[in-house]
Amino acid sequence: MNVLGRPRRHYDYLDNGQEIYADSFATIRREARFDGLPAEAETLAVRMIHGSGQVDLVDDLVVHPRLVPAARQALEAGAPILCDATMVATGVTASRLPARNDVLCFLNDPRVPALARDWSTTRSAAAVSLWEPRLAGAVVAIGNAPTALFHLLEMLLDGAPRPAAILGCPVGFVGAAESKQALTDLAADHGIDVPYATVRGRRGGSAMTSSALNALAQEAE
Repeated sequence: MNVLGRPRRHYDYLDNGQEIYADSFATIRREARFDGLPAEAETLAVRMIHGSGQVDLVDDLVVHPRLVPAARQALEAGAPILCDATMVATGVTASRLPARNDVLCFLNDPRVPALARDWSTTRSAAAVSLWEPRLAGAVVAIGNAPTALFHLLEMLLDGAPRPAAILGCPVGFVGAAESKQALTDLAADHGIDVPYATVRGRRGGSAMTSSALNALAQEAE
């Protein structure tokens, strides 16, 4: 049996996991500004910055005033987490979940390819329709596909059950900014007031979204 040995130290760097973690969060709190966010959303913002490496993220972060309590209450009550991408789902830290919540992604469901083909849409959007039986009171996490967020909003406009909270942070150059603007305008334009968090513009992504989920799952950093 081969015994692995650590290579000789050639660089000066921090390699203690707990120290790295603590130093990272201290750096974020030192460099970022949290003005304009709900007070209870600071931990959410810190984790989203940690997941993206972008301290200026707060400038584009929009958090509904009831997002944090609504999402935490839902998760503590056992609500499922519905994800648009497997990368979002796998980024959730299971040990932080307060009620062993189901973390679900239907992207690889065998029904999805036919739905996407029949509806002339993306697989990500088609998979969102399979959320409907679990949608009422759920926590939704969209971190990849703008079409998934648009599809969810269209379902809500057509009378689908309302989730407890929406993390809508799809990333990209086509439809990302527009889908997130539609989310922020949902209450004003259509009277559907679902607590949400989003990031204006093109930024977003699975890591950022799963980081937000981990912040909502447990208050402690």
